[in-house]
Amino acid sequence: MKLYMTESSGNAYKVRLLLGLLKVPHEKALVDFPGKEHKQPAFLKLSPRGQVPVLEDGGRVFWDSTACLVYVARKHGGESWLPTEPGDMAEVMQWMALAANEIQFGLQYARGIVRGIRQGNLEECQATGRIALDTLEQRLKGHEWLALDRPTIADLACYPYVSLAHEGKLPLDGYPGIRAWLQRLEALPGWTRRS
Repeated sequence: MKLYMTESSGNAYKVRLLLGLLKVPHEKALVDFPGKEHKQPAFLKLSPRGQVPVLEDGGRVFWDSTACLVYVARKHGGESWLPTEPGDMAEVMQWMALAANEIQFGLQYARGIVRGIRQGNLEECQATGRIALDTLEQRLKGHEWLALDRPTIADLACYPYVSLAHEGKLPLDGYPGIRAWLQRLEALPGWTRRS
């Protein structure tokens, strides 16, 4: 299994987290982001969107962090990380949707604007980010995990950009449930630290 990634990509980090927690052997293929390797024809054959992560396994190629998480969870994680029972799967997937919407367009984009790698309206992104944080906090006030009262790919999908919310000028001081959840995740056996 080969993971195309950059060290700074939160979306690639999600996949690295799951691979580490499940102890799945894999090769890391670092993509030269400053050199725009992800926009070159060879990489675009792997990922038509020109983005990381990309996961290659047994002749199949998956792009987008959600597809990669689903593939690894079902192939190596059994029912624990992504269950097949319809209600349980839907509970996980609603948080995956939050990661792909309010967290991305809010927290991730606000961070990019502040770091100078993305154009956009910081205040609008921060407002969207607050929706994400408020939604997470509402759940985490009464639960340890986002779905099913155990860690799932829902938690991993949301973690990277929530943990970096302060870099988009959205501090987590008023979110005790989120802060405790971040600590629980980081204490899981096999947790992969950011590079």
